[in-house]
Amino acid sequence: MAHATIHMGVTIPQLLRGASRICPAHSTLTVLRHSAFCYCTANGTLKSKRKMDHLERTASNFRQEVISQAKVCGITNESETVKRLRLAIANKDFTFKAGQWVDFFIPGVSVVGGFSMCSSPGLLEREGILELAVKYTAHPPAHWIHTECTVDSEVALRVGGDFFFDPQPGDSPVKLVLIAGGVGINPLFSILLHVADLHGYQEGKGNEYKMGTVKLYYSAKNTKELLFKKNILGLMNAFPGKIMCRFHVTQQSSQICEELQPHVTEGRISEKDLEKHVSKDTLWYICGPPPMIESISKLLSNIGVPTNCVFFEKWW
Repeated sequence: MAHATIHMGVTIPQLLRGASRICPAHSTLTVLRHSAFCYCTANGTLKSKRKMDHLERTASNFRQEVISQAKVCGITNESETVKRLRLAIANKDFTFKAGQWVDFFIPGVSVVGGFSMCSSPGLLEREGILELAVKYTAHPPAHWIHTECTVDSEVALRVGGDFFFDPQPGDSPVKLVLIAGGVGINPLFSILLHVADLHGYQEGKGNEYKMGTVKLYYSAKNTKELLFKKNILGLMNAFPGKIMCRFHVTQQSSQICEELQPHVTEGRISEKDLEKHVSKDTLWYICGPPPMIESISKLLSNIGVPTNCVFFEKWW
């Protein structure tokens, strides 16, 4: 997640008790009250040099008050190391903006996860469904998703984050350049789907919105690790000239399939790739590992992109 300054905070059990006034006291939330907690210290500093967890890194970020129970209604393998979850959301007041993340509370697991949505706000509005794509790690929430989570598993979610794209009707159109590294594609894919909705991809959507073009640059080790690639190709075909993508692979060892070949560059995203998009009405969204964020930010500074037009989310 994005690095956040640590402030004095309340524990998750306290927040969950407060949430009981907002959403029903389901059995899942009862268990979570006893299991989930925050590691922030009273003076806002860390007592040891251990790696900060999700709650600490995001302590100063915006969070909604609403905590909703959710039930897993689908699990698929997005890649060899990434599982994609479909979650049915119980609370009708639960909403999010494209690019945001959720605190992910698991019964019996004390560590709280933090995962960006990879679906559009429109899917939640239409079907009550939210999607997450989670890479396997030893971190307890990710490990639980890959080893214990099943269809009908119950969890609880709370939306947070200051990294999002949320245009309003009547806003002047802007061009977007989305730059993703690895699993950092998640919030940017959510933004891409949201733009598609606003372009009128779903019937009845987008009539009041003026949308500019979107160019996605997505870098991974190889094409097997490019998440959502078929979906992205589908969006490009549905919105020619409006939604565009360039895939970058840095350690490709196998032949690239014919369908992907026209859209793949072997090598890192370069200054030359980005400088063609510089304009006064372009916004830049970046999500990926911290070294990539720093490298791309430096490239953008070198080509004259104002810092107030650059938004990023760091995944650790």
